[in-house]
Amino acid sequence: METIIVYLDDAAHAAQGLAAMTHPAPPARRVPRHWILVACAPRMTHRISKWVSHRTRENWRERWGGKLFDQVLPLLQAEGDRFTPVLAKVPLPELTRNLQTEFGPASVVDVRRPKSEGERAADDSGQRWPGPLLGLGAALLLACD
Repeated sequence: METIIVYLDDAAHAAQGLAAMTHPAPPARRVPRHWILVACAPRMTHRISKWVSHRTRENWRERWGGKLFDQVLPLLQAEGDRFTPVLAKVPLPELTRNLQTEFGPASVVDVRRPKSEGERAADDSGQRWPGPLLGLGAALLLACD
């Protein structure tokens, strides 16, 4: 049985990425697959803890993952295939090692939606200039003229 670990965060984007892998092969040549579907929930800011408890956040992640699995599983249904849904709670390299230890060697497919430029800029927290500092710099430039 072939084992495939799939990282996903959006069902529509995952459907496009998995389309080539799910085309049916001739019945005599098809090897059953064990799909390990890893849902990568959107990140929440650390400030959200002011309004939401840890348990509430975990419940939301569970519901979000369940909806994602419900949308993706029909796309992968094939005779003899097995599915193991996993919600990512640790960094992906560590999770991959744990899954490969548990299930044996597996290929890894990442069909997560690529980040937009705005999301990348927000992730580079060390690269942003704070607004007040820019305002102060603009005021100094105007004062020099």
